[in-house]
Amino acid sequence: MQTARSSWLSALLLLGAVIGATVRAETPAKPELKVGFVPGPYIDEFKVGVAPELQNKGYRIRYVEFSTGLEANNAVFKGEIDANVMQHTIFLNSYNERQSTDLVGIVHVPTPPMGLYSKKHPPGTPIRPGSTIAVPNDPVNLQRALWILRDLGLVEIRDSKPVDVSELDVIKNPGGIKIVPLEAAQAPRALDDVDFAAIQGNFAIYSGLKLTNAFALERMTTPYINVVAVKKANADAAWAQDIVAGYKSQTFKTAIFSDRFYDGFTLPDYLK
Repeated sequence: MQTARSSWLSALLLLGAVIGATVRAETPAKPELKVGFVPGPYIDEFKVGVAPELQNKGYRIRYVEFSTGLEANNAVFKGEIDANVMQHTIFLNSYNERQSTDLVGIVHVPTPPMGLYSKKHPPGTPIRPGSTIAVPNDPVNLQRALWILRDLGLVEIRDSKPVDVSELDVIKNPGGIKIVPLEAAQAPRALDDVDFAAIQGNFAIYSGLKLTNAFALERMTTPYINVVAVKKANADAAWAQDIVAGYKSQTFKTAIFSDRFYDGFTLPDYLK
């Protein structure tokens, strides 16, 4: 009788252990993830394709929106949020260099390219001498804008480190193009006052512009595809790798390829 009772108790304890293990598997060590975004498409990408995967693993997600990338990076560095999605590697490295921080990218995300837009001139028409063109005033994205103008044959520029680029790097400007530096987020509003504006993809889409209506798009390379950024010490944390897995999931792939909104985005290698 005692043996039967012991066997019954052992079975009950084993069942309890299995149930406990299952509960623990569905309750991550970091139950709430705070993820930061600036205006643009990245929060929507996350909500439709990544969040379902994370929620299935037991995470709660808190979305935190910022008006500038500097604020979003500062929040990650201070530990106010866990990660942000809004910048490419060149900008991230520049931020680290200037701020003595150690943020790293853990996965690339679909990114709309920078484009040259106009409300006054339809795509395909020549850019007239003396035209005014608004460009981002931060060196890293200014370089991208100047590359667009170079590829259109409007200017020649010298090779410079992204953090050191300025309008002085334009060494030939035969058409007398007037380059107007502006805060990147203000570029869409400037379209009423300038002939053209080089606008980062996230700000273009947020303001209602379409990639298909751009006068020209940049030839985006991998360092300019946006990343999920975290503190270096957290890069290998389980929750950070779960974010990576969310982006590389079939759920995310289906969300991106089933929505024409993402046509024209530059895609990371894992989606190709």
